[in-house]
Amino acid sequence: MKFLINGELIDKSDHFDVINPYNGELVDTVPIGYRSDADDAIESANNARRALNDLSAKEVSIKLFDACEELERESEDIAKLIVAEAGKPYKQAIVELQRSVETLQFAAEEAKRIYGESVPIDATGSVDARFFAFTKKVPLGVVGAITPFNYPVNLALHKIAPAIAAKNTVVMKPSMEAPLAALRLAEIINNHFPDGVINSVTGYGSEVGDAMVVSTGINKISFTGSVATGLFISSRSGMKKLTLELGGNDPLVVLEDADVEKAVSAATSGAFLFSGQVCIGVKRIILDNKIADEFIDLFAKEASKLKMGNPMDESTDIGPVINESAAIHIETAVNSAIEDGAELILGGNRKDCFYEPTILDNVNMTMDLVANETFGPVAPIIRVDGLDEAIKVANDTQYGLQAGVFTESIRSALRCANEIDAGSVLINKESTFRTDAMPFGGFKSSGMGKEGIKYAVEDMCKTKLIAFNCK
Repeated sequence: MKFLINGELIDKSDHFDVINPYNGELVDTVPIGYRSDADDAIESANNARRALNDLSAKEVSIKLFDACEELERESEDIAKLIVAEAGKPYKQAIVELQRSVETLQFAAEEAKRIYGESVPIDATGSVDARFFAFTKKVPLGVVGAITPFNYPVNLALHKIAPAIAAKNTVVMKPSMEAPLAALRLAEIINNHFPDGVINSVTGYGSEVGDAMVVSTGINKISFTGSVATGLFISSRSGMKKLTLELGGNDPLVVLEDADVEKAVSAATSGAFLFSGQVCIGVKRIILDNKIADEFIDLFAKEASKLKMGNPMDESTDIGPVINESAAIHIETAVNSAIEDGAELILGGNRKDCFYEPTILDNVNMTMDLVANETFGPVAPIIRVDGLDEAIKVANDTQYGLQAGVFTESIRSALRCANEIDAGSVLINKESTFRTDAMPFGGFKSSGMGKEGIKYAVEDMCKTKLIAFNCK
């Protein structure tokens, strides 16, 4: 597959192999781009700004709807591509495509809802009512989208779609671990817009990504990835606007009065979705000691029902993680926790890129497994005594993306909602819940800025004041 600059598919002499993590087979190759290619893409995006801005809001909306229809027609094929390159189970990949179609629909609708406002500048008393002003929202210019492997289409669209809705052109660098579906997405959008509105370049972050971050031809970077990379981007980006989605260490708090069966169901889906490779996945389960034993018994029974195997099989729940290096990292973190006193309840075994759904009891926050984000199908259980300790443990992390709380007490729910330091606190729902219209973004090291189409569109505009002196 090739990358896209100014409406043309570009190949290079050097290529990167995209390997299926399930069977180790070659899926496809992508060209390895360099700084000069990133510069060409940025120039193309800047040259296309006029053509995009000459379109009316209605025309932009119609074109986004047209791209949405094409994406929907190709959903099954693109879902299979995600399965092949990322190992995501097909039934989860097709849900990603369904959400992606909705994301484009939201963007198409939002393209016609970009409003300014009147400004009562006579409120100061220094001018009279014949001097009036209003604001206008104008596009930033060019948005650089640096996207991850775990939701290669949906998370790319959360950057691309609001950017174009606000009449910004785009340069996208997909993850080299799963670039194919994102590249196909760029081609689909390009089919409906002037050449150069959407550009894509594959290459290494140190080359292509850094060229985008430092370029004066890009006005905003929207990035999803690691804290280390996010910090590096913020140190190199100069005066650009930034949206950084940097992952989480999300807790599921289950208090003594919770509906245990519902909490177990939430923990099973939240901890093991896409083999735990989800930034808002349940990374820590904080259980009140009074219900811990009951919860763990039910949880182990439910998790043991999950089917691990070929991700193309529609009955498969657990596929491989993205590569063997990732699987070894998970294995090391689990084994270290066990050596430090954690009790293995379920799983704990690795084979190649597969890691079994794993439950650990008696985990504490000094263990690397929960002190840092473990991106795998692991459910660490931390026992607490009461609400105060549960909130304290939930906040004992550098991250603050989302949190789930199970309780039947409105008082406990409100305390958790107010005191847990996270971008979203979900009551009687796991942290893994997200709809594509809601504001999404965390606190602390989980990043800065908000995604969610309406909120992203706002951040992809700048405000211009226009004043008239009518004396």
